[in-house]
Amino acid sequence: MGLLGVAIGAALALARTRFRANEDSVVEAVNALLPQSQCAQCGYPGCRPYAEAIVGGAALNLCPPGGQDTAAALAELLGRDGTGAPVTEHREVKAFIDEAACIGCALCLEACPVDAIVGANKFMHTVIAARCTGCELCVAPCPVDCIDLMPAQESVWQWPRP
Repeated sequence: MGLLGVAIGAALALARTRFRANEDSVVEAVNALLPQSQCAQCGYPGCRPYAEAIVGGAALNLCPPGGQDTAAALAELLGRDGTGAPVTEHREVKAFIDEAACIGCALCLEACPVDAIVGANKFMHTVIAARCTGCELCVAPCPVDCIDLMPAQESVWQWPRP
């Protein structure tokens, strides 16, 4: 009886490992289609958790940076209906820090998921516009409200805010 229990346990462990590998490969394929901005605009803390949720049945249209093209690619990959509500269009904005008002608290550095803000504690910070995804995660933690979102098309940002 003991040998039968061990054999069944081993068979279940093998099956679990085999099916887990297939699920992981699907999650990896879904994750590869996402934009990797880690902006949390989809309601998940990053692209990998959202990919896992999609494989589990979550909506395909929650990624504003990826837009409708990503939702359609996800639907094609998974063989699901991609005709749900349209994806909220991603606003083309970038963060801008009023460097004269910045107190160097470094809270924005911790909040930025793509490391688009540079600076050091007790020194002014600035945004690397080419890396900024416009996710707004840096705005809320700023205690002096010196971070604003500006249209990305503007070649020269001016402060104070218009």
